[in-house]
Amino acid sequence: MEELLPVRGGRVLELGCGAAWTTRQLVGRLGAVAVTATEVDRVQHEKNLALALAGVTFRYGGAEAIAEADASYDCVVMLKSLHHVPIGKMDQALREVHRVLRPGGLFYCSEPVYWGAFNDLMRLIEDERVVREAAFAALVQAVEDGLFVLERELFFQAEGLYPDWQTFEAWFIDVTHSERNLDAVRRAEIRAAFERHLTPEGARFQKPHRVDLLRRPAPTADAGQPA
Repeated sequence: MEELLPVRGGRVLELGCGAAWTTRQLVGRLGAVAVTATEVDRVQHEKNLALALAGVTFRYGGAEAIAEADASYDCVVMLKSLHHVPIGKMDQALREVHRVLRPGGLFYCSEPVYWGAFNDLMRLIEDERVVREAAFAALVQAVEDGLFVLERELFFQAEGLYPDWQTFEAWFIDVTHSERNLDAVRRAEIRAAFERHLTPEGARFQKPHRVDLLRRPAPTADAGQPA
């Protein structure tokens, strides 16, 4: 993100900020002058409000209905959150991103890739194949519709290290943003699958991601002129 997204001195909207780790980086390390960070998990949102970060405004709400003015942000960031938007509202969410971006502004959308050992483990908790495919299809459609121009697509792997089952369980199963409804048998199955990856240092995974860097097109000189 530091390489691809010139946010220094700019206004950034982060949709689906979670525990606000990236929010901190946007204002601290990357130098954004102001960040609005939204979250649909009310429990996490209340925790975020208690952080009182300089330059950051936390808002409760989803990407399909952004409570911001037109063309009010230089950059919009979605990190592993587009596939959490209800499928029927993904196209609307991307229209909202287009609306709040200034012409020429950048949209940084990172999504997990449905592949690899970590994905095999996570789909025992919740299989996200359908929603991830829908999220990618929505991005493709938004580009085809002219909402965005694709500047760059890249793939990377992020390392995840979980020292023990209890840590993994807290991060991915006993969460406030989703009702897992896992019975004891399924939880034991997930634990056994996790512990097959355990080493003395913990369970280490390489988690594949895709980044789509999109730009809202700037109007051309003859925009709005009769043909």
